[in-house]
Amino acid sequence: MNQQSYLSTKAIATNERLIFALDVESNEAAKALVERLGDSVTFYKVGLELFMAGAYFEIVDWLLARNKKVFVDLKFFDVPQTVASAVSRLRNKGVEFATVHGNDAILKAASEAKGETLKILAVTVLTSLDRGDLEDLGFQCDPKELVLSRAKRALQLGCDGVISSGLEAPALRESLDHKLLVITPGIRPVANDDDQKRTVNVEQAFRNGADYIVVGRPIKLAENPHDAAMAIQHDISRIFADG
Repeated sequence: MNQQSYLSTKAIATNERLIFALDVESNEAAKALVERLGDSVTFYKVGLELFMAGAYFEIVDWLLARNKKVFVDLKFFDVPQTVASAVSRLRNKGVEFATVHGNDAILKAASEAKGETLKILAVTVLTSLDRGDLEDLGFQCDPKELVLSRAKRALQLGCDGVISSGLEAPALRESLDHKLLVITPGIRPVANDDDQKRTVNVEQAFRNGADYIVVGRPIKLAENPHDAAMAIQHDISRIFADG
């Protein structure tokens, strides 16, 4: 764990700092899992798997009708005008966040199209990638350098936050203070053997500067998902109470 604490200073309700990745095969499965999780989760990330299942906005509207917060994680990446048009379709949907992947022109177009309430999150480096993967993609740098470079550009271009591993979050806070929201996926309470490579646990993520964490499989695959989510919520409450 980083010795210095970069604990978030933003006015965010503690129970909203946990975002559950609702990655399931159908809207029916999603609704069943949300009902099972009950009051243990307030904020949901709805991504590509449910998008490809069809009736994407049905599940988004269903969540919003139940006073849940929604994060649209579709990582928009296309020519700037197309991305701007896609983002503009979300402005009046009531969702909190949308992810955008791409160069300066794409991020700028998304930021200009977001409206008053939607927040644009720039994807920096996926937590499933390590330095070897970046070299395969043609990037001759380590993940921290690339994350910091992309985050600085995202801030200048009008983005509200970034998706960043907890390993790189301290560098973001040291360089950019708390100007950007930092949303950290790849949370693993224990050692993992899945496709996530740059992982941290709940306390490391928040001490390193995350404003929100995204957790999926550790909750979804638990024997009791509600209890698993509540355990994380209790950890988050303790971390912010301790300061």
